Amino acid sequence: MANNRAAKSGLAAEAQRKINSKYSEELAEECLEWVRQITGEPQNTSGDMDNFFEVLKDGTLLCKLVNNIKPGMVKKVNESKMAFKCMENINAFLEAARQLGVPAQETFQTVDLWERQNLNSVVICLQSLGRKAHNFGKPSIGPKEAEKNVRNFTEEQLRAGQGVISLQYGSNKGANQSGINFGNTRHM
Repeated sequence: MANNRAAKSGLAAEAQRKINSKYSEELAEECLEWVRQITGEPQNTSGDMDNFFEVLKDGTLLCKLVNNIKPGMVKKVNESKMAFKCMENINAFLEAARQLGVPAQETFQTVDLWERQNLNSVVICLQSLGRKAHNFGKPSIGPKEAEKNVRNFTEEQLRAGQGVISLQYGSNKGANQSGINFGNTRHM
């Protein structure tokens, strides 16, 4: 592990392996390439966990990213490598991401990145931000988001729909339960 914490063991180690198994190097690489397209950094866009963590852990690149998408989103980017300053950067990024339209369930906790607990959630957040970027005239990644398609029905159309018996209710077409027996048959 890159930080100075003791390695996890037992159930904690098993839980961490499960979280790590969801991490996709391809998606992480796509995210880093998108970040480079917008910010000009990083040089190495390899999606392996070590590189992804090293590139993003201090939060400065994340802050530059949101400031490039919408200038002035993060007022002060801490260049210091002190833990609490880096965590402030990550928090500032998360707040900016929410303001740019990333839903809360697609963001991550600061420790997910800083303590390398769940890098997959960082990838999910960047993917979500990448989908929002086109709203600000920037290149986007991932699938295009769906747009609202509101339908307005008249009262008459709504009443007509109530009289239809949907096939979702099903039909048994004369079926019965004869011939069905559960368990063992009776032996005499």
